[in-house]
Amino acid sequence: MGEARPIGDSVGTWQVPPRPTDAILEGRYARLEPMRAESHAARLFRAYEGADWVWDYLPYGPFASAAQYHRWMRQMEGQPDPAFYAIRNSETGHWGGVASYLRIAPEAGSIEVGHINMAPEMQRSRAATEAIFLMMQWAFEAGYRRFEWKCDALNAPSRRAAQRLGLSYEGVFRQAAVVKGRNRDTAWFAAIDKEWPALKEAFGAWLAPSNFDALGRQQERLSDLTRLVRIHSDPEQDPPARAR
Repeated sequence: MGEARPIGDSVGTWQVPPRPTDAILEGRYARLEPMRAESHAARLFRAYEGADWVWDYLPYGPFASAAQYHRWMRQMEGQPDPAFYAIRNSETGHWGGVASYLRIAPEAGSIEVGHINMAPEMQRSRAATEAIFLMMQWAFEAGYRRFEWKCDALNAPSRRAAQRLGLSYEGVFRQAAVVKGRNRDTAWFAAIDKEWPALKEAFGAWLAPSNFDALGRQQERLSDLTRLVRIHSDPEQDPPARAR
């Protein structure tokens, strides 16, 4: 008889989680509603207007007119995968972004967040951060084991955002896709369920009103709070210190 070969750990009593529902996700700063053209298209088109660069790394857009954007949203709304949400900043009352669950694989306990598109006003806001936190929270508390984030490897802001949110870098898939007639290498990031308690604590500390001064400036950076949770850092965004 040969030596016993290593095998994966048992998942124990883990059960297959449900698919995302039409439930509203709401926090202190952000509200996420299932995306619907009649409710959200006109408001979001205005939020994106004049900022065509927000579509650079997405496989669609920019849109030449509100009607064109409305038609795109009608095609995407209500699908089980990707399942889109529209995002409202509860502090301003403005709709300013979308994000979706996609590549949803309950049998593997894996779910991805993607199609993230924040209008300029929404970017770098507490609402934008909390929106992704709420999606991550729903996924892990529903029983998913793995929460993925993928982006064009050239999209430095997205790579920085993934790390700031506590997702570990898992490498680059070379020539993974062709998008708008151009090559796309894809950078992978993920968090897993055993990391969720520490990540939830980090988000709670960062999102607490006491972490912001009267002008809304943060006292502690989220990247500092999540740094110890990440297993692997992105060498493009967080290079190791040079040897002296």
